[in-house]
Amino acid sequence: MNRFLKNVFLFVVVVSVVYPCLVFLLGYLPISNALKMNIKYKLGAYGHLYSRLKEVKQLDGNVDILFLGSSHSYRGFDPRNFKGKKTFNLGSSAQAPVQTKILLNRYFDKINPKMVIYEVYPSTFVADGVESSLDLIANDKNDFESVKMALELNNVDTYNTLIYAFFADILNLNKKFVEPITKDDDTYISGGYVEKKIKYEKNENFIKNNVWELNKKQIENFEENIAFIQEKKVNIVLVYAPIRKALYNSYTNNSYVDSFMTSYGLPYYNFNQLMQLDDSLDFYDSHHLNQYGVNKFNSKLNSILK
Repeated sequence: MNRFLKNVFLFVVVVSVVYPCLVFLLGYLPISNALKMNIKYKLGAYGHLYSRLKEVKQLDGNVDILFLGSSHSYRGFDPRNFKGKKTFNLGSSAQAPVQTKILLNRYFDKINPKMVIYEVYPSTFVADGVESSLDLIANDKNDFESVKMALELNNVDTYNTLIYAFFADILNLNKKFVEPITKDDDTYISGGYVEKKIKYEKNENFIKNNVWELNKKQIENFEENIAFIQEKKVNIVLVYAPIRKALYNSYTNNSYVDSFMTSYGLPYYNFNQLMQLDDSLDFYDSHHLNQYGVNKFNSKLNSILK
């Protein structure tokens, strides 16, 4: 029995050392992605999160409005449209509440906002949060918050990417990395916003009778985020940014989403019901506004905030 326990202990020790080293080597070596063992480390990936988090570390606080949420946040709230207000956008691609929680813990006190506008696209409450975890791991520092997130998601892509990221941080592999301000059709605007080159939505058919099925774990994280902000004595506004009418109307339980959001007793605005946008002229895809749409959306939001 003692020999068995000794062998088990040695096996665990060897695996805990060998496996992380193997993950790092496979991630570092210039080999086919098919051999990289679910390592999805994409520094400077789509969405300019690297630039956004670099900028937030340089803030001196006293921000009037902090924007949180998914790509609808960092592509939907243009700081140039909030004249006289100091704003910052901590949105990220597919940002689920579990990632919002990490960003709040890391940067809320540094930003020190007077108000938080929390973008609440239902899809981020449905998602498992893996996609956004990979983006955050590759483009921000990694600490115990990252480990907790990985354990909560319990996904091999997140585990392996985090292992590689820790090695990259320790070895300072990214010290020379500079993210271009403009990449393809995207341009980073100071304050966390990403402006998309003007494009127009093509006609698209959507499956009817879709249903939003909110993830219980993401709801729990969302409630923790709300409680965190309220403990800081900061006002919160919940915003459902506009998506194409055709997509919005393909869901049969939009009233359930509205009821869920209003249940927290916070100001909640569903802009799919508050304004009329043109599916062909104001969007660059089925659920992202182009710059014309962003300007109209921000103008309406400003009128409400006033």
